[in-house]
Amino acid sequence: MPTTNIRGVNTVSKRLADGSIRYYHYHRATGRPLRGEIGSMEFLADYVAAEESMRDRHAGVLNRLIRDYTLSPEFGKLADSTRKEYQRMLTKVEVRFGDLPIKALDDPRVRQDFMSWRGTVAKESGDREADNRLSVISSMLTWAKENGHILHNHVAGFRRLHKTDRSEKIWLPEHIEAFMKVAPLELQRALILALHTGQRQADLLSLSWNNYDGSFISLRQGKTKRRVEIPCTTALKRMLDGLDRDTNLILTTKTKLPWKARYFKAQWEAATKAAGITDLHFHDLRGTAITMLAEAGCSTPQIAAITGHSLKTVTTILDKYLARTRTLAEEAIALFENARSTEFANRLQTAEHQDTGT
Repeated sequence: MPTTNIRGVNTVSKRLADGSIRYYHYHRATGRPLRGEIGSMEFLADYVAAEESMRDRHAGVLNRLIRDYTLSPEFGKLADSTRKEYQRMLTKVEVRFGDLPIKALDDPRVRQDFMSWRGTVAKESGDREADNRLSVISSMLTWAKENGHILHNHVAGFRRLHKTDRSEKIWLPEHIEAFMKVAPLELQRALILALHTGQRQADLLSLSWNNYDGSFISLRQGKTKRRVEIPCTTALKRMLDGLDRDTNLILTTKTKLPWKARYFKAQWEAATKAAGITDLHFHDLRGTAITMLAEAGCSTPQIAAITGHSLKTVTTILDKYLARTRTLAEEAIALFENARSTEFANRLQTAEHQDTGT
């Protein structure tokens, strides 16, 4: 079956009376048929005509504003995961408000319309999803105001329904110990790397040996695009220097393959469940890392620059948990090394049995 990289094209197939298969292409948004083979002059002419008709149809309404926003340089600079999530939520906005005139966005009463919709979403999909959709709308309206499409962003400054403070969600020594007892070595390495760097999961899974010079881990964060240099704690350096470098990536699966985000999440959740950990996530290791970096001698501004937290959040976490997690780094690495020693001993015992034929 032929494929196309052109956005907004649907392809369907039909078996003819003689047994052959014919493919038909349609412009998804307008339903217009696109003649000819994909990439042909006839096909491209129909596609351009369909796109122009859609632009004319959406002129002056929110659908057009959404389209312009998602094609803007500002939107293009967002992290890939952020763009995908924004596009998902803006699709929902199109369904509900797509025909809303852009001029109506400057009427203060439009805030009530958006807030009312948020209430409906909250009942159907939860407070967090409802808040996130409104946040995306506000981001788009801020862009529209800055680029002269509207005069006001009447959604700005809304009070969120979903409130959570995960600054208190810290992996304590007992959590580390429980995790180390049941987690595969590949996940233990991920935990230690996260504890001692404070980086996001996506950045850690893409970390290569080129990012490590023996003393510092240097990387450009995927979400913020910020370049950071992280001093390695003694424990982290000992772990990294003891690992094989038979792959380009530092963290890999058991079969030395790159982690897929969804697979990593599933494996991590399985390990935490087996460890009896119910209210801690991988992301919470970022907060825990604040204590690690403080113990390594980093100042509060340095920690905030590395992890991306605010100075206030860093100070709050340190005040609450530094005393309770003073020995967490040493305990974590000791548990990791014990697990590796046990694995090595098991392999050695298996090899001896094979040699003796028992």
